[in-house]
Amino acid sequence: MINLNSDIKYIKGVGEKRAELFNKLGIFDVRGLVTFYPRNYQDWSKEMTVEQCSDGENVCIKATLITSVKEHLIRKGITLYKCNFTDGKTVIHVTIFNNKYLAKSLKEYEDYILFGKLEKTFTSANMSSPKIEKAENNNGIHPIYRATEKLNSKAISKVIKTALDSLPTFDETLDSELRQKYNLVSLDYAIRQIHFPNDFESLQKAKKRLVFEELLTLQLGLLKLKSKKKKETALKITKDYTNEFYTLLPFTPTGAQQRAISDCVNDMFGKYPMNRLVQGDVGSGKTAVAGGVIYTAIKNGFQCAMMAPTEILATQHFETLSKILIGTGIKIALLTGSTPLKEKREIKRKLINGEIELAIGTHALIQNDVEFKNLGLVITDEQHRFGVNQRANLAMKGNDVHTLVMSATPIPRTLALMIYGDLDISILDELPPGRQEIRTDVVNSSYHERIYKFIKNAIARGEQAYIVCPLVEEGESELISATQYAENLSKTAFKGYNLGLLHGKMKAKDKEKVMSAFSAGDIKILISTTVIEVGVDVPDATVMVIENAERFGLSQLHQLRGRVGRGSEKSFCILVSDSKSETSKERLNIMKKYSDGFKIADEDLKQRGPGDFFGNRQHGLPDLKIADMLSDMETLKLCRECADEILKQDYNLDLPKNRHLANAISDMFRNSISN
Repeated sequence: MINLNSDIKYIKGVGEKRAELFNKLGIFDVRGLVTFYPRNYQDWSKEMTVEQCSDGENVCIKATLITSVKEHLIRKGITLYKCNFTDGKTVIHVTIFNNKYLAKSLKEYEDYILFGKLEKTFTSANMSSPKIEKAENNNGIHPIYRATEKLNSKAISKVIKTALDSLPTFDETLDSELRQKYNLVSLDYAIRQIHFPNDFESLQKAKKRLVFEELLTLQLGLLKLKSKKKKETALKITKDYTNEFYTLLPFTPTGAQQRAISDCVNDMFGKYPMNRLVQGDVGSGKTAVAGGVIYTAIKNGFQCAMMAPTEILATQHFETLSKILIGTGIKIALLTGSTPLKEKREIKRKLINGEIELAIGTHALIQNDVEFKNLGLVITDEQHRFGVNQRANLAMKGNDVHTLVMSATPIPRTLALMIYGDLDISILDELPPGRQEIRTDVVNSSYHERIYKFIKNAIARGEQAYIVCPLVEEGESELISATQYAENLSKTAFKGYNLGLLHGKMKAKDKEKVMSAFSAGDIKILISTTVIEVGVDVPDATVMVIENAERFGLSQLHQLRGRVGRGSEKSFCILVSDSKSETSKERLNIMKKYSDGFKIADEDLKQRGPGDFFGNRQHGLPDLKIADMLSDMETLKLCRECADEILKQDYNLDLPKNRHLANAISDMFRNSISN
């Protein structure tokens, strides 16, 4: 008998080899399997006849096989199987591609359900590779799972069915009073119905329950994280040095920058540690805001640490702040993975004895042997690129430190408030004077020769260009990778030009070398993946070309576009796409229409939902298995209220009715929260 903790290989029909395929999907045990929820559903409940269907429509037809299955070898590796069905009135010609198992399982004069695209003629109908099930097995609603090449959705569904049939009733995890108040079905009903619903009403009830529990766990966890920061702090700021800082700047800060610095300094005057998010669009001047807060903290006797997700960005912050703070006597150090060992040791020694007042770096800052004498302020840049644990680890280098997180990924305010809970938010909604409006065009690949000529003209004027590709290595798909593209261009359109290549799989020191050469103007054209998406500042770069632009999210395209227009010259963003999809065309045209990152973020959320909007684990929050931050916004609000109520009555979740929730929080946040 299996249980929720049993290894996946012990389920009937799985075994060692198949278990490895499930492992690739992140499924290792039975619990992981039954909480691997369908990503979608197909409605097979509406059985139709050919006569009732429209040409080109995805349909579900009950039909009888009336001929034997004929095998046709097209070429090596490709076999077609052809057979005929009838719905009682019309003959349906069915072609099956490369599926010997299915073809051999079909028996003449038996009834089947055909699901797929129907193409009609005057006398008959055709279906190419429809899904085929025995009519007696049709339960109406078919779950569709995220699959792999060697493990399809149907196979996953079959294993889940076997597991659920072997498991006893699931233990309830929510208090009966709470379930009654929010009209939630039992956990056992929810898990069984989410996979194999009786009807759409049952599916909705199951989903409501599972979404509620997941979002309640998330909100409880976030509230407990925030409440840890509500302890009083001894790190009091007694004097505001903001005006003194402004005299160091070579420009006048915008009103939004001044408000954000003031918000932060006022927080640090309070009795609780600052816990603030500064959100600003591309080029809104977040680094200067960080500088203002750092200056006041250091002048009050505290050390500061600033963590960025990449060496390139950390180096840029180091250079920018070094220029601003030159002549102030403030000692700054850069600590990254590629810092020489001898230099690392020296930096660490000076951090412990307090000689270095500002440490800027990457994940290297959160290593165990990095210690501070008197850390008072930690700043995390591009916070969505770090997990909860990483941000917490930096803050733990001091006692009740002030925390500032910064993001150039605009998130609509209501969503930000729900995600970040009690985090105070400042928004930089003004661009510094002199920032150029970037002209954006959407073209297809037939424009390449014109684009290359345009880039050559820009280079002749002393300017530079980026060309961004979504992939790194040949063979990842049919799309041209950055590596291959750079090689091709160096031999053809840009023969004799100094091209640079930058991608995430390069060693840090190699990335830094390329980026430094581009910043210095030695490299004129930088071919790159999205590693240059965030923060890189090269004022002479005026042309941004993005290949296969339909592959990127709108917010990501906006981030990339923000790499140009940082100097005084007119700048251009050219989105190249051969996609025929109307949805893709609409999305890319939004980039032409809007330059405001918050408007683009709204459109991105409307079109793609937060799962894609945030990207793969790029929001720093625990992964959600079934809830959706956008479509489940109302449930999120309810869960927030519910979480507040639970913690008021039982903050440590010690009561028997809340122990399941305590365990769920621990699992979701992977031990980043302690009760």
